[in-house]
Amino acid sequence: MARTTVQFQKGLSEAVFEATYGAEEKCRAVVIAARWPNGFECPACGGRSYSEIRSRGLFQCSACRRQTSPVAGTVFASTHLPLRLWFRAMYHLTQSKQGISSVELGRRLGVTQTTAWKIKHKLAQVMLERDAKKRLGGRIEIDDAYLGGQRSGGGKRGRGAPGKTPFVAAVETTVDGKPVRLKLHRVPGFASRAVSGFAKRHFAPASEVVSDGLACFGAVTEAKCKHTVIKTGSGAAAARTPAFKWVNTALGNIKAAIVGTYRAIGPKHVPRYLAEFEYRFNRRYDLAAMLPRLTWACLRTPPMPYRLLKLPEVVA
Repeated sequence: MARTTVQFQKGLSEAVFEATYGAEEKCRAVVIAARWPNGFECPACGGRSYSEIRSRGLFQCSACRRQTSPVAGTVFASTHLPLRLWFRAMYHLTQSKQGISSVELGRRLGVTQTTAWKIKHKLAQVMLERDAKKRLGGRIEIDDAYLGGQRSGGGKRGRGAPGKTPFVAAVETTVDGKPVRLKLHRVPGFASRAVSGFAKRHFAPASEVVSDGLACFGAVTEAKCKHTVIKTGSGAAAARTPAFKWVNTALGNIKAAIVGTYRAIGPKHVPRYLAEFEYRFNRRYDLAAMLPRLTWACLRTPPMPYRLLKLPEVVA
């Protein structure tokens, strides 16, 4: 098999990670530099002159006397966890192509599964919010998919089976058919209204959308997109249709990773799991830069109360 630049890039090695983020003081310095790249700025008055209260790790504005922590108002706030654990968690989430379960993350961090679950889902929420407003454009492959649904003991299969969570996958490609960006979005069902809303939020007007014969995809025209239908039939042959190469490849990788990494995913948590895959895919050309970029996003995302995360019934 031919080697590709993406597949064989170096990424961020454990040695480089330890040298950059291996101590609490190093992580704190990274946070301060990322939050205030042009120097300290008071969040209350905008003042730049300050004194540092080293015993408490706070910055005090010389103008208004407001005391500020480098992590105040960020996803790192109010967790009582060392920054080095946050950075190690970000390392595992960004550098593992298949994702990592909260059970395994807890083992690697040396914390309980519950704590690892909270860390993982807060970081996934940052990923979700970071990419939520970014739109696809140009040529777009779109397809329908489900997560879960098949249970032991028989029961209904296919569309409408109990436990299935429907979602839409869309891949922007170049003119010569190379993938650019991925968008994954849970929907209540494959109806025109859901597809129309998805397209209006996530597709740029005048995009050229290619879909199979599922009728609801015609609703992308309501988002001022062009629509081309290529009927593929069903079965394995349909998945090999060249026009849907990259959306089918993405779906195959997502489902394989979820089956191999997690025991189960609760329907209410599907958006965050999809956001992880979307975030990594859209930044796949520079694995080493993914952690600094996630750090920047974390410092600009308000903290999420634990009660809003809604701990799942099944560990995932």
